[in-house]
Amino acid sequence: MAARSAPNCHLRLEWVYGYRGHQCRNNLYYTAAKEIVYFVAGVGVVYSPREHRQKFYRGHSDDIISLALHPERVLVATGQVGKEPYICVWDSYTVQTISVLKDVHTHGIACLAFDLDGQRLVSVGLDSKNAVCVWDWKRGKMLSMAPGHTDRIFDISWDLYQPNKLVSCGVKHIKFWSLCGNALTPKRGVFGKTGDLQTILCLACARDELTYSGALNGDIYVWKGINLIRTIQGAHTAGIFSMNACEEGFATGGRDGCIRLWDLTFKPITVIDLRETDQGYKGLSVRSVCWRGDHILVGTQDSEIFEIVVHERNKPFLIMQGHCEGELWALAIHPTKPLAVTGSDDRSVRIWSLVDHALIARCNMEEPIRCAAVNVDGIHLALGMKDGSFTVLRVRDMTEVVHIKDRKEAIHELKYSPDGTYLAVGCNDSSVDIYGVVQRYKKLGECVGSLSFITHLDWSSDSRYLQTNDGNGKRLFYRMPGGKEVTNKEEIKGVHWASWTCVSGLEVNGIWPKYSDINDINSVDGNHIGQVLVTADDYGIIKLFRYPCLRKGAKFKKYIGHSAHVTNVRWSHDYQWVISIGGADHSVFQWKFIPERKLKDALHIAPQESLADSNSDESDSDLSDVPELDSEIEQETQLTYRRQVYKEDLPQLKEQYKEKQKSGTSKRRERAPGNSIRLHFVHGYRGYDCRSNLFYTQTGEIVYHVAAVGVIYNRQQNTQRFYLGHDDDILCLAIHPLKDYVATGQVGRDPSIHVWDTETIKPLSVLKGCHQYGVCAVDFSADGKRLASVGIDDSHTIVLWDWKKGEKLSIARGSKDKIFVVKMNPYVPDKLITAGIKHVKFWRRAGGGLIGRKGYVGTLGKNDTMMCAVYGWTEEMAFSGTSTGDVCIWRDVFLVKTVKAHDGPVFSMHALEKGFVTGGKDGVVALWDDSFERCLKTYAIKRAALAPGSKGLLLEDNPSIRAISLGHGHILIGTKNGEILEVDKSGPITLLVQGHMEGEVWGLATHPYLPICATVSDDKTLRIWDLSPSHCMLAVRKLKKGGRCCCFSPDGKALAVGLNDGSFLMANADTLEDLVSFHHRKDIISDIRFSPGSGKYLAVASHDSFIDIYNVMSSKRVGICKGATSYITHVDWDIRGKLLQVNTGAKEQLFFEAPRGKKQTIPSVEVEKICWASWTSVLGLCCEGIWPVIGEVTDITASCLTSDKMILATGDDLGFVKLFRYPAKGKFGKFKRYVAHSTHVTNVRWTYDDSMLVTLGGADMSLMVWTNEIEGYREKRPCDSEESDTDSEEDGGYDSDVTRENEISYTIRALSTNIRPMFGVKPHLQQKEPSVDERPPVSRAPPRPEKLQTNNVGKKKRPIEDLVLELVFGYRGRDCRNNVHYLNDGDDIIYHTASVGILHNVATGTQSFYQEHNDDILCLTVNQHPKFINIVATGQVGDLADMSATAPSIHIWDAVNKRTLSILRCYHSKGVCSVSFSATGKLLLSVGLDPEHTITIWRWQEGTKIASRAGHNQRIFVAEFRPDSDSQFVSVGVKHVKFWTLAGRALLSKKGLLSTVEDARMQTMLAVAFGANNLTFTGAVSGDVCVWRDHILCRIVARAHNGPVFAMYTTLRDGLVVTGGKERPSKEGGAVKLWDQELRRCRAFRLETGQVTDCVRSVCRGKGKILVGTRNAEIIEVGEKNAACNILVNGHVDGPIWGLVTHPSRDFFLSAAEDGTVRLWDIADKKMLNKVNLGHAARTVCYSPEGDMVAIGMKNGEFIILLVSSLKIWGKKRDRRCAIHDIRFSPDSRFLAVGSSENSVDFYDLTLGPTLNRISYCRDIPSFVIQMDFSADSRYLQVSTGCYKRHVYEVPSGKPVTDQAAMDRITWATWTSILGDEVMGIWSRHTEKANVNCACVSHSGISLVTGDDFGMVKLFDFPCPEKFAKHKRFLGHSPHVTNIRFTSGDRHVVSAGGDDCSLFVWKCVHMPH
Repeated sequence: MAARSAPNCHLRLEWVYGYRGHQCRNNLYYTAAKEIVYFVAGVGVVYSPREHRQKFYRGHSDDIISLALHPERVLVATGQVGKEPYICVWDSYTVQTISVLKDVHTHGIACLAFDLDGQRLVSVGLDSKNAVCVWDWKRGKMLSMAPGHTDRIFDISWDLYQPNKLVSCGVKHIKFWSLCGNALTPKRGVFGKTGDLQTILCLACARDELTYSGALNGDIYVWKGINLIRTIQGAHTAGIFSMNACEEGFATGGRDGCIRLWDLTFKPITVIDLRETDQGYKGLSVRSVCWRGDHILVGTQDSEIFEIVVHERNKPFLIMQGHCEGELWALAIHPTKPLAVTGSDDRSVRIWSLVDHALIARCNMEEPIRCAAVNVDGIHLALGMKDGSFTVLRVRDMTEVVHIKDRKEAIHELKYSPDGTYLAVGCNDSSVDIYGVVQRYKKLGECVGSLSFITHLDWSSDSRYLQTNDGNGKRLFYRMPGGKEVTNKEEIKGVHWASWTCVSGLEVNGIWPKYSDINDINSVDGNHIGQVLVTADDYGIIKLFRYPCLRKGAKFKKYIGHSAHVTNVRWSHDYQWVISIGGADHSVFQWKFIPERKLKDALHIAPQESLADSNSDESDSDLSDVPELDSEIEQETQLTYRRQVYKEDLPQLKEQYKEKQKSGTSKRRERAPGNSIRLHFVHGYRGYDCRSNLFYTQTGEIVYHVAAVGVIYNRQQNTQRFYLGHDDDILCLAIHPLKDYVATGQVGRDPSIHVWDTETIKPLSVLKGCHQYGVCAVDFSADGKRLASVGIDDSHTIVLWDWKKGEKLSIARGSKDKIFVVKMNPYVPDKLITAGIKHVKFWRRAGGGLIGRKGYVGTLGKNDTMMCAVYGWTEEMAFSGTSTGDVCIWRDVFLVKTVKAHDGPVFSMHALEKGFVTGGKDGVVALWDDSFERCLKTYAIKRAALAPGSKGLLLEDNPSIRAISLGHGHILIGTKNGEILEVDKSGPITLLVQGHMEGEVWGLATHPYLPICATVSDDKTLRIWDLSPSHCMLAVRKLKKGGRCCCFSPDGKALAVGLNDGSFLMANADTLEDLVSFHHRKDIISDIRFSPGSGKYLAVASHDSFIDIYNVMSSKRVGICKGATSYITHVDWDIRGKLLQVNTGAKEQLFFEAPRGKKQTIPSVEVEKICWASWTSVLGLCCEGIWPVIGEVTDITASCLTSDKMILATGDDLGFVKLFRYPAKGKFGKFKRYVAHSTHVTNVRWTYDDSMLVTLGGADMSLMVWTNEIEGYREKRPCDSEESDTDSEEDGGYDSDVTRENEISYTIRALSTNIRPMFGVKPHLQQKEPSVDERPPVSRAPPRPEKLQTNNVGKKKRPIEDLVLELVFGYRGRDCRNNVHYLNDGDDIIYHTASVGILHNVATGTQSFYQEHNDDILCLTVNQHPKFINIVATGQVGDLADMSATAPSIHIWDAVNKRTLSILRCYHSKGVCSVSFSATGKLLLSVGLDPEHTITIWRWQEGTKIASRAGHNQRIFVAEFRPDSDSQFVSVGVKHVKFWTLAGRALLSKKGLLSTVEDARMQTMLAVAFGANNLTFTGAVSGDVCVWRDHILCRIVARAHNGPVFAMYTTLRDGLVVTGGKERPSKEGGAVKLWDQELRRCRAFRLETGQVTDCVRSVCRGKGKILVGTRNAEIIEVGEKNAACNILVNGHVDGPIWGLVTHPSRDFFLSAAEDGTVRLWDIADKKMLNKVNLGHAARTVCYSPEGDMVAIGMKNGEFIILLVSSLKIWGKKRDRRCAIHDIRFSPDSRFLAVGSSENSVDFYDLTLGPTLNRISYCRDIPSFVIQMDFSADSRYLQVSTGCYKRHVYEVPSGKPVTDQAAMDRITWATWTSILGDEVMGIWSRHTEKANVNCACVSHSGISLVTGDDFGMVKLFDFPCPEKFAKHKRFLGHSPHVTNIRFTSGDRHVVSAGGDDCSLFVWKCVHMPH
């Protein structure tokens, strides 16, 4: 018996010897109270040097590895290792947890740091990405996260002088972070030439953007901004591990054992070398340093803590020491004194005083020590070594007695005999040697019985026997001293053992779990006197058991603190203490033993607070002495609520099945029926497995739940209203303190909790994402702001919510056992109780976690199962009801007393103003006074007390009571039998609602001419229900067996009932008395039917696969239908009573002739023609369409046809009731669907006049009554139904632009690949041949010629130091929309192209830019709220959603000063395609390009994500907030319109309903606008505009445009709507139209662009002006009055723009692009001057040297020469078939060189006139030509080619020049080549996939710009022959910069974009003279 309960004594941690110095840094600080805080193993230690006392923080479950001190120096944050590591913030004074931060990091938390005011905490993980995470630690909320670095990060710190800046450092890097919105953006520190790139170990931030960091080589690196500005060399001679900043300056500590102090400017003050001090030693290494005033704390690698007083710096004071490297295994206890001896792999043996808590002796040995023992007299100390030797020392002075080596393997255990004569030495080679102590340790014997290493030894008290344990778990006995093995069990039986440290043996069986064969217990030690056993195991746990404990799986108390392996544990000599040692944590823990008799005084220390219940957590086996569970509770604990298929899985399943069935039907399907049904009344209440789920609302209505429905019942009018937001069983319900809101939790894979208003029945908030499988308990806080919930996952997770915001505040694992109830403390919102199987727990919130303490029962009772709980009249008092009928009274966590309240479990209790009310299984309601002293009154629920106004009948007396609620002068009671009763205080009882009891309900029949129905259930009752307004149960009869079917006779007089035992009976329909009964079958009777007309025959179908036909009059069986292969499910008669239609479980549809039962085969065509008396069949052609797409997962269980044969109702396994048109032919018919039942709908029946549909829920035991609403008759009310699942196939047209936009895939810059198909070895990887022309440095030869002809020779050359973006010609209209807006009252417009946001002044054309995006912008919106003036949001492309810098992000910025206000990194992988601000401007909505097209709502100022949800499985084009709302928005896309509501943190959506408009189809929608009264307008691909009210289509504006409607804009001030589409301009039509508020009238505007079709992509309306952005990259302003068009912005339509040339003398340039145009641009006037349409894609363009001619090369191989003055063609020629890549006039205007992709360069002589005959060409070009340059004297041409080779040819002969020396002497007229030694430096390291595309040297010849595939423009010095030359980079373009040129005079650089079709003009900033 004894071992079945845990021992009543206790251990308290008293002291920890040790400090974690290895693998940790910066983990030792002074607190404000001058105490010292550090950590060791899994314990945070606060040490007071004054009092020599330690306090412990034990909230961690594994090793602590990081620590940070709050700036106020009271709070501490610590981080641990582990699979799911967490951070605790705790108070160093009270050592209580303040906050827990979890669920983000994995592996461990490497560094922590608080910011300046201590509000935020940053943490770094040990995961592969070294995630950096910023927390609002008080709320336990993560603010931002990003991948830190690819390698380890060692330190991180907030910049204490600049807000939102951080610095991190680690292996070979330092990073400077800025936090904006939720985005952490790093910039890598630039080491440059100032210092070597190396590992940085620690850092500290100072003023003026300075950062000091300690490096691995002992230098200190000083950073300004992100640049290294100087190094302090040799600050230490080896790595600097720690740096600490304080008011006076900085302290650093290094591996060289030195501490250095520095002043605030990092000038050295002093150095302290610890190795030289009296406590020092060689190899001392400093890991942590803390400087406060005149004290310095130092922590070392070898687990010591020194305190140094600055003016006595050579006398450091050792305040803590412990073992260091290697494992710690050896532990021995002195036999007479309070001393402990430990020895470790660090080769030291140490003696500790347990009284003084100090190290008193230490001796270093030659070998690692593995075990130790002290002789009985305390004189000798024996140490076993790892090398197989052992040494004996004198304890007194640690001098050696002997050293003996008889073995080769480690000695793991040795022990002296109790009489002191022998020493037994156990070795890892499986032997034990016995030595004689007096004989100077002569070997006397050996024991060799073991086959494995020896683990434990014990001597008998008389020293005659030895028992051993070995690694195999064998226990052997030997006779001493000879070592003969004892095999005779009898001989051993009487032996008394002197000590017990063996882990196997009868006495310690109980330490092993019941069913385990693992050997992870390392050490035990028995205390014979206290009858307690202590054990130590591999999981860091110390346990106390009763001793002896004989039965496996004994109860224990457990204590945590050690990290992993506890290697040894021993009682002290007087059993006052337990000493335990940790293997890997090198620490020694000293525990105070508190025996039973002292426990009372020590109660205040009892339940230790901790996240892992360290206070004696109950062990794994169940308590055996607890009485058996009550049957009801047992039933309930066995319910799993798991589903095979959850409703959440349906969309995915459908997609999968659709894929399979693509090939299937494309037959046009029937429309859904016009009728709909509405839930009218539900008979039933869920009492059998729920408690306390029934309440009065504010208005006196009653709220409860059944199935998936929340019900509000009005008892005066006997009517119900329903909350239908759930889609599966509701399991719990709680009411807000104001009694107006209700919270309900449901079953689900990711189950949700809905908070809803009982008046409006609207959801206020939906909470999900934290539970699994279901939510079984909820409770509101007293202020109503918070909600607690409990899940039914295995650890019964508890979550605390701020329900209005939908935010999870805290989360914790509740318990292994089921939790039945959660209650929040009415006085302290941070406290709550949970109660359940064998436990009650008291929780308090700590940041993101909850800390639980088990109720402490003490001697008063046992851990009973608790069914309910309430708080009393103070925050300390709580009461719980047990499964045995007691009420437990708790103060704080202690049980004060118990009161007997009921026979059987107490299921419900409530606190009243002055007392309590309880209800139990005994059917009694008891009222109590406020202290549970006396019971004031009891009410028994008896049938006799039932008042006449009841709506039904009580089935039995004293039903089990599951819910009680008081209010309005009544007591409301819910029973297990599904009844709701109202008890008047004076005694009468009224029954209000009832349903069937537990057990499935299948049988349902409606009366042939009255509004009543009958049901029969597995609960063995037959019931008759009134469906007319009285809604009550009219009669009930108990049956001997449960039943599955019933049927009224055609005259309504008889009722036939089929029972589960194979019998059936006929009863009188009025009295329910038996008429007759039969029992012919063994299995369930599944369907029973009277023949129509006179009801002559009765067909009885059974699960035996037969149908018996009886003659009703003669009561004889007249026929049997045989031939079914499976059980029968449905039977129907034909109208003549001659034919039976039968369905079976094998999905057969069979026909039998009546009355004989002969089987008939009838072709399906004929079946339709037969007139059936009823139709309940689910098979056959007529109802093929009722089977869903996922028919393999779900069954249709029932169907019923209306008497007019129009509408077929079905019920299925997923709980859906659906209506179809009949006949439902063709697969997957369209339907209306209704959710109310939870799982199986077992039966559906229409009433006799089709006015109502009655449905039965199998498992939810409810009977639901629906009213049938005929088409047209319906009031305009939002329907509850959902349309069918499958999208319509037709979508209303195809448009190339739409298709392109839908299928486009965006690449991010970092992944872009080369735009030209080049091959070969990149220049920087080619081997260089040494040049012949390497001259000696001083030589007589003439000076080298210039590389480049320069044309401003006279002036002093000034290098260009920077480029500033001045102009951009381009606008992204081709695949983006709604991205041009007015700002500043129409003075400016804002738009985007590539990765820049552009603010363009309409009057002057000047532009300013937002350049913070690091990749292409895809969408743009402007905040319309006056509070946020000029605020713009832009969303960009990105890669994976990993929160790194390349992740997609949204920037919110100020358009005027271009300041970034917030950056939102988002989980929309690929990119953000739409953004929209809410009405108040505070929320931002974004849509992703990820496969789910996620929709996310942000609070952008804080950077927090409020809600996120998959939007649609196909592309969403636009989502916009309603202009007047912060919660309603609409999304449109491919075949989809959805109307969304934000409720709390959840996004609820409704699909647009089309059924109201005749023949409406769901089309692809492209744009959305809004009108008053909840109107929404959506523009479709067909040119129609759909008008929606709420989510229902009310009309269609047909052909609003002739082509797709791409853009719509709602004007806020007057409600007018602008639409833009794709049209050919005509007299009446235009691509832009302005409409009135309701889209009835419009005015069209033509865009005078001269295009064949106008395609409008963006519209916006300002004051009297409409702003239009087109597909052709124009932005046009249209006047509303005069319809005049003004083109503001021009750009190329399609890219890439390959051709680019600048005018020789003026600020003009030409561009030629893929769109077949050449355009002339004026930089000074900021506009396009002219454009020429060539009709073919152009590839290159060139001015003649005088600027009077232009040559253009085309993609088709043709080239053209134009005269600039007249734009007339001077000549044209086509000698090649492939694209011309470059074309050049020679400097003397004589020759024209044409380079093409046919690997050729052709020469033409222009002096011969416009005939353009080729005079020669260059031979042997190995690949296509990229660029060409003439020499200054026109005699040579250099050609760069596609195989990364540069060639030089003579002009005009075309001969190659091969002599390197000759080549080096050429002076070039221009340089645009990307190849050649002079430009080797432009190739970067990162060009594996991508290339440099273009280059250009300035006219001055000293600067070089390049453009590459990453979209970067780079500025180099020219020439740059060294690899990887230094440069500046400029971002802005999308991937691929295709061409780049300097303008004349080097005033500007023009770059041309590939993907972005844009031209960037950069202003050159020259260095001053």
